[in-house]
Amino acid sequence: MSGHILVVDDEVGIRELLSEILTDEGYDVHLAENAEAARAFRQQRRPDLVLLDIWMPDTDGVTLLKEWAGGGQLTMPVVMMSGHGTIDTAVEATKLGATDFLEKPVALAKLLDTVNKAIRRGVSLPRRSAGTDLSALGRSAQIQELKKRLGQIAGNTAPVMLLGEPGSGFEVCAHFLHQPGTAWVEIKDRARLVSDPLGFVEGLGNGTLYLPDASELARLEQKGLGLLLDRIEGSGARLVCGSSRSLDPLVATGEFDSRLYYRLSSLAIQIPPLREHREDVPEIASFMLVQLIEAGVCPVRRLTTPALNQLRNFDWPGNLPQLNNVVRTLAVTALASEIDATDINRVLAPMKQAAPAVAHGIPLDIPLREARDAFERMYFEHLIQKEGGSMTRVADKSGLERTHLYRKLKQLNIRHGRRLDEDL
Repeated sequence: MSGHILVVDDEVGIRELLSEILTDEGYDVHLAENAEAARAFRQQRRPDLVLLDIWMPDTDGVTLLKEWAGGGQLTMPVVMMSGHGTIDTAVEATKLGATDFLEKPVALAKLLDTVNKAIRRGVSLPRRSAGTDLSALGRSAQIQELKKRLGQIAGNTAPVMLLGEPGSGFEVCAHFLHQPGTAWVEIKDRARLVSDPLGFVEGLGNGTLYLPDASELARLEQKGLGLLLDRIEGSGARLVCGSSRSLDPLVATGEFDSRLYYRLSSLAIQIPPLREHREDVPEIASFMLVQLIEAGVCPVRRLTTPALNQLRNFDWPGNLPQLNNVVRTLAVTALASEIDATDINRVLAPMKQAAPAVAHGIPLDIPLREARDAFERMYFEHLIQKEGGSMTRVADKSGLERTHLYRKLKQLNIRHGRRLDEDL
C-alpha cells in the first residue's frame, strides 16, 4: 500500500512504533506530538489518513476533529485512538466525521486492517464543500448568529431572500439551506426565465432553485420567475435568491413587481459584508490557500502572522471574491514558501491607491456638485421607499413643493410611480 499518514499522539513511544510499522508497510508517515503540530501540518497539506489520539495535553483529539470539521478541513479519513476509550467517545467522534476507532494497545492485524480500509475509503471521498457548514464565511459571532438564523428556516420550503453586498456569501448560505441528496438548480441564464421558465423545474424534484441576484431581473424575467414559483409551490422544492440591492426603491418606482417582491421576501436574511467580521479573514484566507495547495494550483505555502494581520486590516470592498483573488495571486506569485507582510503589501497596494475615500457610500474624491447629487439621490430614494411611493408625503417630508419635487427627481434621474391616493 501507499499513502501519506499523519500520526498524532503525545506519547513518543507510540508515535515511533506506529511510524516503524506503517513505514514498513510502504506508507509515508509524518509524526505530530500534539494538536498544535497537527494543525500546522494540516495547513500545509492534506494527508491520506490521520491516526488521532483522543487524550492529549494541549487540545484533545475530539476538539481537534471538531475544528477540522468546522473549518472545512475534514476532507480525509480520521481514525481515533485511545487507551481509555468508551462507547460514548467513539459514537461522538463518529458523528463528527471520524472513520473508525482503535483502542490501545492496538493489535498489529487490527491496525493494518483499519488503516487499509480507511485509506481505500478516503480515495473515494469527495472533497467536502465549505458551503455545507458556513465555514467559508468564518466562525465569528456574526457568522454564528447567521448560522442559527439559517438553521431555524432550513426545514422550511418558503422562498428565502438573502440580502447583502455582492460577494458577501449568497451561494454559501444557499448551499447551507440546501437539503443533501436533492437536486441543485442554479438560474444562470436569466433569458430562460422569459423563453422557458418552467424548464428549470425539470429534474428539480424537492431540491433547491438558486437565483444569484434578484435585483438584476427585468420585468419579463420577473414574470417568468413568478410562473416558476407557482409551479414549485407545495412541491417540496425551494427557491433561494440573493439580492445585492434593496428591492423596496425598485418596487416603489415600478421597476420590480410588488407581488413577486412580497413572495420572494417572505423570509429575508441579512448577510454581513466581510469588513463587518474581519476577524474571520485570517481563517478564511488560510482555508482558501489550503484549497489551492490541495488542488495543485501552487506549491506548499504558508501565510505568516504579520501577513494575516495585513489581510485582516483591509476593508475588502469586493468581499469574498476579492479575497480569493488576492490569496490566489499570492499563492502563485510568492517567491518563498512563507507569504509575509511584504507580499501582502505588494498585492494590496494598488487596490488601496485605487480605492476612493467614501462616506456613507458617497465618494469624497469627486466634485462638490456630483457629491451633492449623490447625496440627494440617496436621500430621495430613501424617502420614496419609506413613504411607499406617495409623492404627497415625500413632498411634505422634504419640504418641497410638488412641482419642484418632480423636477428634482427628473434631474436626479429617479423614476417614481404615482400612487392613486397621493392627493388624499
